[in-house]
Amino acid sequence: MSTLIIIIFLAGYTAIAFEHGIKVNKAAIALLTGVFCWTIYILSASDHHHVTSQLIEHIGDFSGILFFLMGAMTIVELIDMHSGFDVITSRINVTSKRKLLWIVGLLTFFLSAVLDNLTTTIVMISLLSKFALDKEERLIFIGIVVIVANAGGAWSPIGDVTTTMLWIDGRITATNIMANLIVPSLVCAAVPLTIASFMIRGKLSNRIQNSRPQSDPKAQRDKILVLFFGIAALLFVPVFKTITHLPPFMGMLLALGSLWLLTEILHAKKNDLEKRSFSAAHALSRIDMASVLFFLGILVSISALEATGILGALSFWLDKTIGNVTIIDLSIGLLSAIVDNVPLVAGAMGIYSLEQFPVDHHFWTFLSYCAGTGGSALIIGSAAGVAAMGVAKIDFMWYVRRITPLALAGYLAGAGVYLLQNRLFQ
Repeated sequence: MSTLIIIIFLAGYTAIAFEHGIKVNKAAIALLTGVFCWTIYILSASDHHHVTSQLIEHIGDFSGILFFLMGAMTIVELIDMHSGFDVITSRINVTSKRKLLWIVGLLTFFLSAVLDNLTTTIVMISLLSKFALDKEERLIFIGIVVIVANAGGAWSPIGDVTTTMLWIDGRITATNIMANLIVPSLVCAAVPLTIASFMIRGKLSNRIQNSRPQSDPKAQRDKILVLFFGIAALLFVPVFKTITHLPPFMGMLLALGSLWLLTEILHAKKNDLEKRSFSAAHALSRIDMASVLFFLGILVSISALEATGILGALSFWLDKTIGNVTIIDLSIGLLSAIVDNVPLVAGAMGIYSLEQFPVDHHFWTFLSYCAGTGGSALIIGSAAGVAAMGVAKIDFMWYVRRITPLALAGYLAGAGVYLLQNRLFQ
């Protein structure tokens, strides 16, 4: 039974890694993998009730992650539907390409910590389309955006899905992860930015152009209000958890409900047809449900490995062959460039318990950094990279030649800073 489940899981994993080659959406593969793993488990078990109870218990554990993601994605869509991100992009007006690179980098770093690395990447690609950059320069800019978005998301509990998973599951706290990873993440972003500065030269031939027509004063006020209220609501999520001790998804639902109410009030006088394009209901129809279902499938698959004891056996093997948790974290980070970091982190959470490594232990904190930033080494190694690959048509091998060395330099530099920091202050 265990062997068959492992074969199914590895087959699904491989298909996910080569999603673009086989041209099958990874969400479908993840869902099938999860269902097949549990099906094999329950058919081979003598106590079907016990297996069902295990599945329901696991669903209760990771449903909070799905609600959290859906809430965050809907808030971002609401801001975008009100052209809120134009408030940011319209204020960038520079002539130096190097200065633009650093502005874009810094903006990406902090924006991804508040939103998420996937959304931030899409927003920044849209921003870069407004500048007269040649193809090579534009792709370098976008490659840097992928690296920096992943670095910016790693130090925030809501910036990267893997950090969010660890936070929601109680492996890390918001204050600890921000305090311990802000400097390593900055270094991870700054090193590639510095190297890329020598690859970009010259002046921009034109000024930034507004992507949307000028709106009336009320619409202008509305989009500013929605932007800042939405970002404030997202920032309040970890505060809400600290105050109430409720799961993070409750704070996210509070944020969504509050922004939903605000937009209803703002457009109360419009007719139903006009209101629809600004409504939260319409925003819900625009969120990427395929990504949500992908996370569901992966978590269901991992839970099957945990329930059958396979992850426990893997834990023993890792301890016997590697043993050093720092090397394990670094390996997970580099492996996440090949396969998705979500199942890797989910697997680590299943392998190691809070009894072995308590809340905010070095293992969990460093895992947040490694899993969040290591995927930048390949274009398919992160959600931000996959989005850039699809939107900007970045070639896999071009990324390997031009961006991978920069990503690895940043990853290793940031890891070195974290380990030094941990040695000096812990």
